[in-house]
Amino acid sequence: MNFFKRMQKSTRSNLITYGIVVAFYLLMTALAGGGLLNNSMQGMLVPICTYVVLAVSLNLTVGILGELSLGHAGFMSVGAFSGAVFWMIAGDGMPIWAGMPLAMLVGGAMAGVAGFLIGIPVLRLRGDYLAIVTLAFGEIIKNILNSFYLGVDGSGLHFSLKDAASLKLAADGKVIINGAIGITGLHKASTFTIGILLILVTLFVILNLVNSRAGRAIMSIRDNRIAAEATGINVTKYKLMAFITSAVFAGMAGVLYALNFSTLAAKKFDYNTSILVLVFVVLGGIGNIRGSIIAAALLTVLPELLRGMQEYRMLIYALLLILMMIFNQSPQMVAWRGRFAAKFRAMAQERTKTNQKGGV
Repeated sequence: MNFFKRMQKSTRSNLITYGIVVAFYLLMTALAGGGLLNNSMQGMLVPICTYVVLAVSLNLTVGILGELSLGHAGFMSVGAFSGAVFWMIAGDGMPIWAGMPLAMLVGGAMAGVAGFLIGIPVLRLRGDYLAIVTLAFGEIIKNILNSFYLGVDGSGLHFSLKDAASLKLAADGKVIINGAIGITGLHKASTFTIGILLILVTLFVILNLVNSRAGRAIMSIRDNRIAAEATGINVTKYKLMAFITSAVFAGMAGVLYALNFSTLAAKKFDYNTSILVLVFVVLGGIGNIRGSIIAAALLTVLPELLRGMQEYRMLIYALLLILMMIFNQSPQMVAWRGRFAAKFRAMAQERTKTNQKGGV
């Protein structure tokens, strides 16, 4: 009986989360259709979707698995460049409804492979050591992409770590990745609708994983690794499952981000991006998927809303971050929110009883 109650509660919670995303989509679409969103805010819609997917996927590693990872920008860059290369070679002539999912699958698959190769040695570490190694992974990927040259001609793909001239392309060839310059001439394909669909897919996979048997095994590893091993849980298997799933959706978010611009450079995926996504997760509540969505959306658009403050903009942004951290993480504030929620529920129950008596 308790099992079915838990299932009903988790299903109701998941539906509320989906409903928040759909309501946000309908609201933004209505505002844009009514001319109430300026061009700057409309340009923020796809980045909001990107950062929401990144925050939700990182929360799987940080909040559900309990491991601190700072390499999310590395997986994002792998997916972004893989998807952009596919788009320039094969997807550019396809309709968006067919090309974008394929580009995201390519980007997600390549990021998943990177997550598997990195996760095998890295997940043997824990705590600060894991954070440092994943941070180094992100920087290594960025530096490799800065010195990577890729071209295509009639005979296939050519790559070099020296310069573009060493590709020796035929007359019909073109350079796709040009070292530190990155990829230029991308045809923008990302849309707000595609971003919302990616968020919904990400939520569907991760929420179902969290509420599954595998998710309970992952959380047991987070709570007590020794006890989990003692009960026969394959720690390596489930840690890799969470890490790779997180990397796959980071790669897909990278594709969404890459195809929202006409140029793509590796410098956009430095450690600051990983730290920013981690801030979203911490402020939204570690392990709180819905909180990650709200925090990512608010903090992505907040600097744009404060642009009129000029030199005080970043100071106000920092103060708001501190206040949000205190509100979400302070034990006193958590206790106060709990008392307020309990009082609100009691008032709602009392009102329901009064209405029932009145109806009788």
